[in-house]
Amino acid sequence: MFEIEINGITYGFKFGLGFAREINKTKQMTGENGEKVDAGLNYAVASIIDENLVELVDILLLANKTEKVRVSKADLEAYLEDNDTDVDELFKNLLDFFENNNSTKKAVETIKKLIEVQKAKAEKGE
Repeated sequence: MFEIEINGITYGFKFGLGFAREINKTKQMTGENGEKVDAGLNYAVASIIDENLVELVDILLLANKTEKVRVSKADLEAYLEDNDTDVDELFKNLLDFFENNNSTKKAVETIKKLIEVQKAKAEKGE
């Protein structure tokens, strides 16, 4: 369980199979054969790597959706906007968590490989 303390309240965020199923439904891409493929988890991982705060709010709200203590969007956004919040550390910790979580680690591996391929192409001028 990933946890964040906001205003003295500890909120839990569950990144299990239910989370993976739900977030996958949020984004689609066209596959090699023209079929629609759910890609929300990969998109979420890329958003964490890119440190996208807007996407982070949606990711965390979805992961907190099944928990007893629920964070509001307003409180979460205020926390992330607060200059005392180390968002760089939050992204690092969340990515570390995703890399070691059975439900998300394969997506992290996939996205990191794609990033490496893109970097190599960019270096070659492709």
